[in-house]
Amino acid sequence: MDSLSHINAEGNPSMVDVGAKRISRRTARARSVVALGPNIMQHLSQTDGSAADIQTRKGPVFQTAIIAGTMAAKRTDDLIPLCHSLGLDNCQITVTVDGSDAVIDCLVSTEGKTGVEMEALVGASVAALTVYDMCKALSHDIIIRETKLMEKTGGKRDFKRDDA
Repeated sequence: MDSLSHINAEGNPSMVDVGAKRISRRTARARSVVALGPNIMQHLSQTDGSAADIQTRKGPVFQTAIIAGTMAAKRTDDLIPLCHSLGLDNCQITVTVDGSDAVIDCLVSTEGKTGVEMEALVGASVAALTVYDMCKALSHDIIIRETKLMEKTGGKRDFKRDDA
């Protein structure tokens, strides 16, 4: 059985020592799905060839979620106690509509000694929470259905979910 990477020999929380690891290209993509429902989807509009978005008194929902998710991915080490501080080379968040769901994908990359899965998961999660916050005045029936790692490259092993 594999041991937990963030527990030391004495059983206490411990940051993983990545000092001996080699630098490699690391990427990760995470997805959050937010069920918005018909009351909110009736506010979806598309103008001037731009991406579809929901306009509220707080502003454009998806555009704001993209900014919030990007900011969160860059600050993951401030939110998750044992994460390493990473300088991200790239963070791209997209929001697409699938029926009455907002599908948020967060793709991050860096050159480093440790992976960026947590940065991708935090970026997608905060973007989803931002959609909730901006739409809650329209309905409280919003459900953040799932957040999951879709794929990662670099490090010991690559991973790709079958539905990625």
